[in-house]
Amino acid sequence: MIGGEWHVRVRLPGLAGPGGGDAHAHKGCQGEAGRVKMSAVSVPELKQISREDAMRLGPGWSHSCHAILYAANPGQLFGRIPMRFSLLMQMRFDGLLGFPGGFVDRRFWSLEDGLNRVLGLGLGRLRLTEADYLSSHLTEGPHREVAHLYARQLTLEQLHAVEMSAVHSRDHGLEVLGLVRVPLYTQKDRVGGFPNFLSNAFVSTAKCQLLFALKVLNIMPQEKLAEALAAATEKQKAALAKLLPASS
Repeated sequence: MIGGEWHVRVRLPGLAGPGGGDAHAHKGCQGEAGRVKMSAVSVPELKQISREDAMRLGPGWSHSCHAILYAANPGQLFGRIPMRFSLLMQMRFDGLLGFPGGFVDRRFWSLEDGLNRVLGLGLGRLRLTEADYLSSHLTEGPHREVAHLYARQLTLEQLHAVEMSAVHSRDHGLEVLGLVRVPLYTQKDRVGGFPNFLSNAFVSTAKCQLLFALKVLNIMPQEKLAEALAAATEKQKAALAKLLPASS
């Protein structure tokens, strides 16, 4: 029970519509292949709603809650590439990446109680509180959903403990196939690391959620996010060009 349905607008000149091969991606999350300059890519803008207004929405709305867990990481890859931060995502049963969390039935649970119930199934003993609340966003599309995001910065040791605990959780090997650390760096070839990671398949708009979180939590500078997104888009466009026959 991972991922969410957040509508995100990423302005990519020359691009339009669903793209990148991501399963269940919404329009506006990422564009189709086209000519992209790295300097022309913007980071996500989400349709925000206050927590109070979200709680006043009628019974026709569903609520999802997801958690961003991250830690400062002083390590260096190969002794020369700064790691800076480690951030967790999950591999789902369907082969898609997403964040820990899921839907919360507001008839029976508060947002935090519902989130902690789902986290307990996939991560083990971890409880978030209202103090970890980050933001809420409305979706656009056939499903009326408001997505609530929580974030907690841990120590690197605490993050590792979450990873160890997750292996023994109820859903491990079933709905959750394992935690992964997002590579929050870019190698000299401008593709290795974070750009390559963005070329994976994400559930719904989880990729856009990731970009949003990295921006608002000051984990990655905005220009680095734009460069990585553009590099990933160019890589996907090149891969698609190899698969499709040349136009006559």
